[in-house]
Amino acid sequence: MESRLWFLLLGVLLRWCSSCSVANGLGVNWGTMATHMLPPKTVVQRLKDNGFQKVKLFDADSTTMNALAGSNIEVMVAIPNDQLQAMTDYGNAQEWVKRNISRFNFNGGVNIKYVAVGNEPFLKTYNNSFINVTFPALQNIQNALNEADVGDTIKATVPLNADVYMSPDDQPYPSAGRFRPDINDLMTEIVQFMNKNNAPFTVNIYPSLVSTATTTSLLTTPSSTE
Repeated sequence: MESRLWFLLLGVLLRWCSSCSVANGLGVNWGTMATHMLPPKTVVQRLKDNGFQKVKLFDADSTTMNALAGSNIEVMVAIPNDQLQAMTDYGNAQEWVKRNISRFNFNGGVNIKYVAVGNEPFLKTYNNSFINVTFPALQNIQNALNEADVGDTIKATVPLNADVYMSPDDQPYPSAGRFRPDINDLMTEIVQFMNKNNAPFTVNIYPSLVSTATTTSLLTTPSSTE
């Protein structure tokens, strides 16, 4: 089985395969929370003009989806965190898939590859608001995709913040890390479910924040006066 990992870097989406060492696609995040938005068709044309092959949305807005139809750009649609509770009901999940996936899944339609179930739902700042609803929502959406006969090509995943995974200070590398103790069992279940369905493990990485923290450390750490 080919495992896949999507890193979201400074708004740029790179999809990596474990069997290769280079990115096999380049894309962008497309958010709609802005005061001066371009028309969706203009955005799609600019994506194509600049060679972007993948795009991650933060919802499944029909205007955006209609603009993407026929572009062949690979799309990750999303279910916002405030809809996760509703998706714990399988009937709602079925209806969501019918309305936002099946409706656009035709020859010349939208090239949907992934459904993002929430976005960083386990951030500590959310105070466990989505702890009990994320995994049931993920299961229901993937099962609804399978029932709609698109589960082989469209996978459900949960974009996570890097804070779900921690490495000890004396061994600051991934192989020594573990999931956060408060969500370890839940994350294990989620990873097992995604692995069973050949879905990608997705993490949002923010190099700008790391760079800022590093710069701050360099500026505030006393230097040697030898």
